[in-house]
Amino acid sequence: MFNFISLVFKYIFIIIIYLFIFSIIRLIYLDIRSMDVSAIDGDAYLKLINRIDKLPYKIKEHYPIDGELTLGRHSDNDILIKDPFVSKKHFQIVEDEGDYYLEDLNSANGTFLNGERIEDVAKLSNGDIIKVGNIEFLFVNRE
Repeated sequence: MFNFISLVFKYIFIIIIYLFIFSIIRLIYLDIRSMDVSAIDGDAYLKLINRIDKLPYKIKEHYPIDGELTLGRHSDNDILIKDPFVSKKHFQIVEDEGDYYLEDLNSANGTFLNGERIEDVAKLSNGDIIKVGNIEFLFVNRE
């Protein structure tokens, strides 16, 4: 009887290991599939770091920056985020002579660049992380 129970637990354990490996391979596949940046026009864009399926509102993976980009809760922003920690007009990114600048628009909870709260305007570099509320973006400049 003990051998039978041991054998059953052994096969259940093997099945759990295979399901775990399958789920990891599936996550890797989904991550690689979402890395298609060929559809983005221009040199600079914001890439969402958070997982889309974990957010309670709709948001895209990539946002191209064409001269100016605004983020906030109000519908006239380029990036609309229905997060209670995001202000109506939270921040904007502006291009000036090939450089990109992040400006906080007097938001209540602040805009964070690489973990530090910005007070006015900050110059963006490739690979910078912008955090607003619970959302994190990666700034990518392909120039």
